[in-house]
Amino acid sequence: MRHVLTPRLQLDAIVADDLDEHFALMSDPGVWAHLPSGQHTDPTQTADGIRHSLGHWARDGLGYWTARLRADLPGTPLRAGAMVGTGGCARRVGTSWWNLYYRLTPPAWGRGLAAELVGAALDAARTVHPDLPVIAYLLEHNVESRGRAERSGLSLVWRGPDAGNPDPAAVRLVYADRPLAGPLLEQVAAHH
Repeated sequence: MRHVLTPRLQLDAIVADDLDEHFALMSDPGVWAHLPSGQHTDPTQTADGIRHSLGHWARDGLGYWTARLRADLPGTPLRAGAMVGTGGCARRVGTSWWNLYYRLTPPAWGRGLAAELVGAALDAARTVHPDLPVIAYLLEHNVESRGRAERSGLSLVWRGPDAGNPDPAAVRLVYADRPLAGPLLEQVAAHH
């Protein structure tokens, strides 16, 4: 699962050498339009995220990928080999579910690349540990991300305040690939 090909993407497990490309993505204000407080302002923030991802891969055999184009993306300045985003499924320490994550650079939006990345991530999670549910945390006002989750077969299982968000009016949505109930739903809803 460390190296996966989709029709247009090469997905490779994040490695420490990806720092500069990941910092460029994570420090882009356009990437954080729905959560400006998430924008990285220092490469050490990005390096911490990479360290977490390395731990996911070592512990669970699955984590987040660096997504690069396999060929030029027509109608954009993005060329073969360009990093266009990151994402995948990872199990955070202390949880019993896969966290689905996807973040693409704005020039890659609206071209079906998120669908390819998310499809590969769901397939990988179901291959590595199919008993674990796949969860996606979204902000309600992020209509595009919500649409991607729904088109990928995930269903809304929880709606409530977005714990830890500096915007007290922010609403978090939790999507899952299966119904969740009882203590598991409570854990998922409380996690941030």
